[in-house]
Parts: sequence; structure tokens; C-alpha cells
Amino acid sequence: MTVTAVRKDPQALTMTIEAEFDASPERVWQLWADPLQLERWWGPPNYPATVTQHNLAPGGRVEYRMIGPAGDRHRGYWEILEVEAPRRLVFGDTHANADGTPNTDMQLATTRVTIEEVGVGRTRMSIESRFPNAEAMEWVLATGTDVGRTQAVGQMDAILTEQTIQLP
Repeated sequence: MTVTAVRKDPQALTMTIEAEFDASPERVWQLWADPLQLERWWGPPNYPATVTQHNLAPGGRVEYRMIGPAGDRHRGYWEILEVEAPRRLVFGDTHANADGTPNTDMQLATTRVTIEEVGVGRTRMSIESRFPNAEAMEWVLATGTDVGRTQAVGQMDAILTEQTIQLP
């Protein structure tokens, strides 16, 4: 499995998922930068994601929706804060209402993705979510979002092993 560590620190209000891949940082970055690849892994296996907007630039926004096995529907979005392709991505991450508008009951968590080469053809990725308060972190843990995100990252290896086609 790609996930090498999951750390939850209630004192620092952070949850960090680390993973390693047999792929270059540029290839791992594409899993975030290409909306068609992003929607293949962003949702856990039983909650497939559909990306409805994808502007991966500072000030941009990524919006998505997921449908669960019982037909339950969830929406979320990222507010892009920093982009340093292919090494770093920072975004505000939260849930949206059924119509896609921001859910004002949920505060943004700040998520920092770091991608680094750790050997020839080997890359480490860290996804750290910093929550605005203890209640927001407790909600993520109580709803199983931490497990879902870990399962989602676990799907990345299969995509990375596929042959990529270079277009002219």
C-alpha cells in the first residue's frame, strides 16, 4: 500500500497522511493537476468523486461532488492558496451545501501537500490538514473522513502504474 503513515495530533490540530510511490514527483503531481486523474482517486473507493471545477492556481477553486453507496451525496471545494508545481500545493478545504454553495457551518481546514523525490524514481507525498479548532478535527475523525482520505490516497498507486500516453 502507498500510505506509509497516518498521524493525528489533537494538540496541534493536524492530521497528516504520508505515502511513497515508485514514480517521479512530476508524475505524482499530475494526480492533483489533471482533473480526470484527480477524480479517479480523491474519493474513497465507495464514494467516487466527480470534479466539477478545477482551477489549480492561487485564487482558483476546485469543486467536487461524491455519491456514496447508499446514494448519499456530498460536495466539497478547495480554495487554492499556493501552488509550486510539482512540489507543493496549499488549499483551504471544506464541505459545500447540496447546491455547491459554501457550508458556512464548516470552517476551512488548511491542507498542505508536499511532494519530494526520495530516490531515483521514488517520491514521498505528505498531506497535512490543519484544522481551525478542536471541533472541526473531531468532526473529521467522527465521520470517518480520515479513513476515507487514507483509502483515497491508497488508490493512487494503481493510477501511477498505468502507461501514460505522451501527446505531440
